[in-house]
Amino acid sequence: MADLTCAPFVFYPLLVIILFVYSLNHHNGFLSSVINDDPSCHLTVASSFRFFSFSSSSSCLTTHNNSSSSDVRVVVDDATERIEEGLAMARAAIQKAGEVDLRRNSSDLGFVSNGSIYLNAFTFHQSHREMEKRFKIWTYREGEAPLFHEGPLNDIYAIEGQFMDEIENGKSLFAATSPEEATMFYIPVGIVSIIRFVYRPYTSYARDRLQNIVKDYISLVANRYPYWNRTRGADHFFLSCHDWAPDVSTVDPNLYKHFVRALCNANASEGFTPVRDVSLPEIKIKFGQLGSTHDGEPPQNRKQMAFFAGGSHGEVRKILFQHWKEKDKDVLVYEYLPKTINYTRMMDQAKFCLCPSGWEVASPRIVESLYSGCVPVIIADSYVLPFSDVLNWKSFSVQIPVRKIPEIKKILEGVSEEEYLEMQRRVLEVRKHFVVNRPSKPYDMLHMVLHSLWLRRLNVRIPFSQ
Repeated sequence: MADLTCAPFVFYPLLVIILFVYSLNHHNGFLSSVINDDPSCHLTVASSFRFFSFSSSSSCLTTHNNSSSSDVRVVVDDATERIEEGLAMARAAIQKAGEVDLRRNSSDLGFVSNGSIYLNAFTFHQSHREMEKRFKIWTYREGEAPLFHEGPLNDIYAIEGQFMDEIENGKSLFAATSPEEATMFYIPVGIVSIIRFVYRPYTSYARDRLQNIVKDYISLVANRYPYWNRTRGADHFFLSCHDWAPDVSTVDPNLYKHFVRALCNANASEGFTPVRDVSLPEIKIKFGQLGSTHDGEPPQNRKQMAFFAGGSHGEVRKILFQHWKEKDKDVLVYEYLPKTINYTRMMDQAKFCLCPSGWEVASPRIVESLYSGCVPVIIADSYVLPFSDVLNWKSFSVQIPVRKIPEIKKILEGVSEEEYLEMQRRVLEVRKHFVVNRPSKPYDMLHMVLHSLWLRRLNVRIPFSQ
């Protein structure tokens, strides 16, 4: 029989550890009930930039008599005040940029020009500069790979893993060294990994397991730290390109009311809210490659009017095939490309590349078109296009609603040669914003995603009013 005379000396330290871990998970649990009762701690979201006044005397963080708990909250609150003051300065500088000709004092207009590809080139330029100075993201450390902190670096969902690795590899200038200096907080759930490891084999497509994992993670960090509760998640985000990602928030709309979702499936008819959520470009990254632009044929040599090849995924493509599949020599539409025809070469030779929605509104063909110097023809309804806060998509793409698919050729024939040449020139100019670099470079795709998040943070202030 085992000797248990020393059992108390073994069990006592274990009990202390258990109680300590329990306290970490629960010592901030009172925050949600305390903060909810304070009318000054509610969210304000603005649809445009404006200077938000910051009251240093008000706080959404309630202190108790416990001195150690109070000290932590004072540090966090002081840091938040400094951040908010910096954001107020950034808002003012961005507003002023529209009034000052930055061409007289700019060292990097090689990346951003005063062209019509932007809604306002100067405010975007200034906003990007302010982001580089002030934007810091804290990634919560809780959770282990593969369900957390890990995502795909290749194939159709690659933007999720590329962004996660960029922020978490310890080299990004946008990564906060502590939560106190963070302007936004990253919930590092690997949506693709959860579906891959939790749902295999696929016996059910019910979203409850995915929803529960994300909700439990948020509950953990909300109870452990004060950051979620002080903003109702308005300065928190996750990022995923998977089709299921939008369904994460449907289980508890109140919990996710202010939470920022960065999604490829940016469908306004299915709950995507542009003022809060971020639209991601869908990009297919081959193994061992990041993808790059190439010149393709010059515009005068592009003799093919329009081209598309792809599977019959979703209702939009079925309608496209019904009207155009192998029926017109000017509008070439294939479901299965003949072996004698090279896909990329066809895009290089076409003036317009058709980009119909698949199962969801987004399509990687938009980025592929830009890479080939082909003007994208976006065929979708309710699609909030990536980076549309700053990019003027109408200047370098053609947008056709689904109901007008039968009129594709007529619409494209209505684009004059002069208009086409100008659009094609803008395609070559804008595509730098859709290139993935590692490490990320100013104005590339990952910087543009960060800038979209930055804009959402600029529209939030702490403390809140609602």
